[in-house]
Amino acid sequence: MLTRLRLTVPVVGILRGVEADFFADLMQASFDKGLEAIEVTMNTSGAEQMVAAQRPFVPEGKHLGMGTIRNLDEAERAVAAGAMFLVTPNLDQRVIGFARARGVPVIAGALTPTEVYTAWSGGADMVKVFPCTALGGASYIRELRGPFEQIPLVAVGGVTVDNLAAYFAAGAAAVGVSSSLFGKQALQARDIDRLADNVRKFIACCPVT
Repeated sequence: MLTRLRLTVPVVGILRGVEADFFADLMQASFDKGLEAIEVTMNTSGAEQMVAAQRPFVPEGKHLGMGTIRNLDEAERAVAAGAMFLVTPNLDQRVIGFARARGVPVIAGALTPTEVYTAWSGGADMVKVFPCTALGGASYIRELRGPFEQIPLVAVGGVTVDNLAAYFAAGAAAVGVSSSLFGKQALQARDIDRLADNVRKFIACCPVT
């Protein structure tokens, strides 16, 4: 039986396009307000440098990872930068194998039932259902949980504070959230106080802790 390195966090905050000189404050404020895991996407300018610079300052019990890991090269670069977990938008068995060999949790992207099971049987620690809203959102998670009750599913794409409870009620193990967690306007304005309050309110609405 495969040993899994599951992330036991209900919400993963996804940051794409964040500026390097704002990231440190954003990360600390978000962790301070209850967020437990942050994913910086690989296609963010300077992503590897940001993660490498802030990795030593991640509080105990918190997690800083990298997402949009599309291939083995990006997986290797992410781990070299200090990523504590990897998230992929697609299913690449080489990425899963590399992460397992390095002892780094990997949340592998999938959409169809076949992809979900292939990712899990290939060794993924959790399976990211993306884009979840494309096939019905929370109701799709519920349908997948029928045959795959043993697979921890992470719902990503279209998750908001209004449908958050529905995703967990449908059986999601976690959700990945971007602008609806941090606040699109707060991110654009680099308003750290407003952003922190947005995170606090979102986490407070999460039915799973």
